[in-house]
Amino acid sequence: MSQPSILFVCLGNICRSPMAEAALRAQAVAAGVALTIDSAGTGNWHVGRPPDPRAQQTVRRHGLDISGYKARQVVEADFFRFGHIFALDQQNLKDLRRIAPSRHAAEVALLMDLVPGRKGTAVVDPYYGDEEDFEQAWADVSAAANVLVGRFTP
Repeated sequence: MSQPSILFVCLGNICRSPMAEAALRAQAVAAGVALTIDSAGTGNWHVGRPPDPRAQQTVRRHGLDISGYKARQVVEADFFRFGHIFALDQQNLKDLRRIAPSRHAAEVALLMDLVPGRKGTAVVDPYYGDEEDFEQAWADVSAAANVLVGRFTP
C-alpha cells in the first residue's frame, strides 16, 4: 500500500496552506507517520514566491521553517497524485470541486470538518489581519494536523 498523500489548498498558497503543510509535516515526523504532504493555491498570482513573511514568522515561533516553500497553483494532476485534498475554506472547496477532473479518486473536503466542533468552518484567513490572526490560523491547522496524524497512525 502506498503512503497516504495530503494536499492543502487555500487561495494564494502563501499563508494558510503552507502553514498547514508545515504543521502536518512536523506532527507526522514526531509521530513516526510517513505521509506525502504538499500545499497549493487555487489562484496563480503568488506562484514561485515564498510564504508571506508573517506566516513564516508565525511558524518560526513554533520552531519550524517554511522559508524554502514556494507557492504553486493546483493542477489537474494533483487530483490523481493526492489521495486527500483539503480546502481551508468553503470558497476554495467550491473552486476545487469546479476544477476537479470528472474521474478522480481523491477525497476533496473542508479541512476543519476533521476537527470536532468545527464542521463547516474555515481556517481563519490571516492575510488582511494581524499577528493574532496568524496565530489563530496556526492553531486551526495544528488542530487539523493532529487529527490527520491520528487518522493515519497504524
